[in-house]
Amino acid sequence: MRLTTDEQVKELMQESKRVAIVGLSNKPDRDSYRVAEYLINHGYEVIPVNPTIDEVLGKKAVGTLQEIEGQVDIVDVFRRADQVMPVAEEAVAIGAKALWLQLEVVNEEAANYASEKGLNVVMDRCIKIEHKRLIK
Repeated sequence: MRLTTDEQVKELMQESKRVAIVGLSNKPDRDSYRVAEYLINHGYEVIPVNPTIDEVLGKKAVGTLQEIEGQVDIVDVFRRADQVMPVAEEAVAIGAKALWLQLEVVNEEAANYASEKGLNVVMDRCIKIEHKRLIK
């Protein structure tokens, strides 16, 4: 299901605890790093998904979503739009609850696929901005 209203997005964030961030960088000047740091500071368990790093923000990184043990609530994607479909397929395969495509990441095919497979989908929105705006 596409989550488009503030109420839907707020409810997803309030019900979620574990966020896998695909494309999380270990460079503090990157948006993905700042978003992960913010989420950690607001009580979320962040799982870095990046095969090119070992750890970031004190969290051990994994190379793929399939390497994550346990439930993933949100798969937050910091990848180019043309690289999202495989991530959507992985998110479905691991039984994630939601696929979140960051600001300026728009892939209708991947969003439709994930939605049709039962995932909640947020597209072209920043989870940090939305959390700051909607969670009081």
